[in-house]
Amino acid sequence: MSLFRSALDRFGRSSPIAQLYRHQALENLKGSARYGDPRRLARYEHQSYSQGGEDGVIREIFRRIGVESRTFVEIGVGDGLENNTALLLLDGWTGVWIEGNPKNCVAIRKHLAKWMETGELHVIQCMVTAENVDAVTRRRASSASPDLLSIDVDRNTYHIWKALRGWSPRVVAIEYNATFPPDMNWVVDYDASKSWNGTSYFGASLKALEMLGTELGYHLVGCDLAGVNAFFVRKDLCGDRFCAPFSAENHFEPIRYYLHGRVGHPRALSD
Repeated sequence: MSLFRSALDRFGRSSPIAQLYRHQALENLKGSARYGDPRRLARYEHQSYSQGGEDGVIREIFRRIGVESRTFVEIGVGDGLENNTALLLLDGWTGVWIEGNPKNCVAIRKHLAKWMETGELHVIQCMVTAENVDAVTRRRASSASPDLLSIDVDRNTYHIWKALRGWSPRVVAIEYNATFPPDMNWVVDYDASKSWNGTSYFGASLKALEMLGTELGYHLVGCDLAGVNAFFVRKDLCGDRFCAPFSAENHFEPIRYYLHGRVGHPRALSD
């Protein structure tokens, strides 16, 4: 990691040298004993349009449980060129993107006009809250049971998922806060008027999300190696396809933001 940070500082996150160190660090992790069990999802990471290896993990999950509707809902998609469902869109899936930043929505409408014109992609510009997310999402979603629900709204992520308890997606990808140890139940105070301030004060610990997932009928089946996204599968679909126990202690991955070419967030206890 120190070698990678040195390359990052000297050459920049997109330099060939930095990318080489990042690739090597990723391959070294995948080759460690922890990921020897083929049911571990991290070993299948692959990046096409996702921030990290989420594209590969999501494809592997659906390889195991099968695909039904080929539909997705993603909340928090950026400019449409780096998220968890762009690759699915290219693979013939259809779905809904919800994004709060007007500039990002302009970029999406520019670069993805083809899919919007055919109705394969619906884009909603909205800052979601726990109070409005259910109604907003139902405007365009063809069903409350899409194959994939992905949530990345930084600060209030936990509360957004909880507010969608009337939904039953087959798979959920959701950002967690790896600042907190795997056995710690921590959730940011809910405030609909606030967004992420760029520090470590955001979202929820993996244990908190594990417990919420259990309440909603899901098993925690893995996390990405960068310590950013957690993956949940509906309990009735899991069987022995994934690595039990389905706990934060088993699936927690620590902060490795350097795998994304970043060095982390400033620490904060509140916003």
